[in-house]
Amino acid sequence: MDKLKKVLSGQDAEDRGGLAEVIETPSLSWGTRIKGFAACFAIGILFSLMGTFLLWVPRKGLVLFAAFYTLGNIASLGSTIFLMGPMKQLKRMFEPTRLIATIVMLLCLVLTLCSAFWWHNKGLALIFCILQSLALTWYSLSYIPFARDAVKKCFNTCLA
Repeated sequence: MDKLKKVLSGQDAEDRGGLAEVIETPSLSWGTRIKGFAACFAIGILFSLMGTFLLWVPRKGLVLFAAFYTLGNIASLGSTIFLMGPMKQLKRMFEPTRLIATIVMLLCLVLTLCSAFWWHNKGLALIFCILQSLALTWYSLSYIPFARDAVKKCFNTCLA
């Protein structure tokens, strides 16, 4: 029905393919998108907290921490797909202002899991968890106008 309204009003001049329309246009209502964002973000926080509690498990604690903490960050990052849509999110992630932060963040996510499961190096897993936290924070600050500049000035003031 909505498509018919768009065609009749002249808003839908070009006929896009079905897949392109689904990917580019969020088909969920605003309320549903907010609920999806909140649920996915809450799951991300829950996984991160669970990972923190599992850190104290003997022998496998650090591996469990790295896995759950990384899954929590992925879920939190994925929650923004509900707000923007998948294609818009990907386009914004790889804009020049966020490119380095995105690459470092994704690289640290992968390296955390590699160091925990394949390399069995707990020290590297912990270092990559810290780096992914910092990279995710820097990436998130890129969405707030002038936030990165404020953080840079704060660190320069503290270090001077």
